[in-house]
Amino acid sequence: MPTFQADKLKSTISGIVRLTGSTAEEADIVADHLVMANLSGHDSHGVGMIPKYIDCFHRGLVVPNTAVSCVNDAGAILQYDAKKGFGQRVAKEATAGAIARAKETGVALYTLANAFHIGRVGSYGEQAIAEGMVSIHFVNVSDHRPSVAPFGGGEARFITNPVCIAVPGAGKQDPIVLDMATSKLALGKVRVAYNKRVQMEEGNLLDPDGVPTTDPGVMFPELRGALLPFGEHKGSGLALMCELLGGMMSGGQTIQPARERMDGIINNMLGIVFDPNKLISSDTFSRELQATIDYVKSATPQDPAKPVLVAGDPERAARVKRGQEGIPLDDNTWTGILEAGESLGQKREDTERQVA
Repeated sequence: MPTFQADKLKSTISGIVRLTGSTAEEADIVADHLVMANLSGHDSHGVGMIPKYIDCFHRGLVVPNTAVSCVNDAGAILQYDAKKGFGQRVAKEATAGAIARAKETGVALYTLANAFHIGRVGSYGEQAIAEGMVSIHFVNVSDHRPSVAPFGGGEARFITNPVCIAVPGAGKQDPIVLDMATSKLALGKVRVAYNKRVQMEEGNLLDPDGVPTTDPGVMFPELRGALLPFGEHKGSGLALMCELLGGMMSGGQTIQPARERMDGIINNMLGIVFDPNKLISSDTFSRELQATIDYVKSATPQDPAKPVLVAGDPERAARVKRGQEGIPLDDNTWTGILEAGESLGQKREDTERQVA
């Protein structure tokens, strides 16, 4: 596959987003977020989302230049409404508000409702740990057909409903960022396989009849099958909690069928941000974090060629590798980006020239 340098790809994606009417600042936030997802090895949440974003823009399902609005300020509780603004912007603004409040109160619980796709949720965990905060995030997806089967079900009832827990690093220990879908795979990973024209591994997908399959075509270009939850009943249970905490408690929407489904991507989130130094001393935090991670990683690996890793390690390694070698994009993904630019009036050759 061809590879692209991150800085040029950011500039190109930002330029396409600006054609929707976004300010340069908003477009840069979206582009930086998407490219960082690719750099981190999460192509499912990277620049391959641009065709979907631009399609939603044309259909009025995302509203450029919309800032987050605080609709309830109750001390340690903050509630925000995004009004279908670009998710990367509004979620960043809401998280910044929660971090600022947690610095005053020690802890802040915040909700975000009606945000257009907020992207890789780990980004907001990283935003919190950059300020020395621990954060927990529960997210659901609405305005979209379900794509994940509940445990024991043969048809979809959830979407990929991610959970993120982030703990700052200390001393020589890097931060720990657990960022995962409650399905075995993110839907975007199936899109990547579909674009590459490759089969999925067994045990991830059901066809429209509820029969296991490896064909990503049951999910793209039209959702007909279903992803499976990770950990059977455990992942299914967490997905339900994301609906109830992220969707219901935010005042946003849940996946239940009375809600509109216009094939957009609306995210709702409940997050908790707190200062670990209000609970334990910084010396205790640093000592225990390092000792715990060292102990976990000291386990004899099942495969000597694959050392034991903890959450956050694969992303850090991917950023180094792709920062040096470039970001790989398959031809179908790149073509989709070119077509998205064309739909906004940008010539294909102009887009290609920007990344050359």
